[in-house]
Amino acid sequence: MKKRSASSRSAAHVRTRNSSTKRDQAKGITAEEFDRLADLPVDDPAGDMTPYVDWSKARRPGREVQRVNVDFPVDLLRAIDREARRIGVTRQAFIKLRMSDTLTNT
Repeated sequence: MKKRSASSRSAAHVRTRNSSTKRDQAKGITAEEFDRLADLPVDDPAGDMTPYVDWSKARRPGREVQRVNVDFPVDLLRAIDREARRIGVTRQAFIKLRMSDTLTNT
């Protein structure tokens, strides 16, 4: 195996890095372009920003989630499940809805 000099390794690294940078830039847009898209009317198809947003990293400030465990009596859990099925939501969604309704209406 022939040993390459430091300069040839650096040149190979730069070629690899530049090709991935160009590929990444093809997917992205500048901040100015993003702002311009954000200023377009919602119903304008040219203003679709979804290709440029990584929704997996999106956060809602003030709405961080913390997991809790709650024990319910079986009869209450059955009633929750019945009502959740009736309105077409999951058990968790139903509990959140009712808790939100109760606490915001006080």
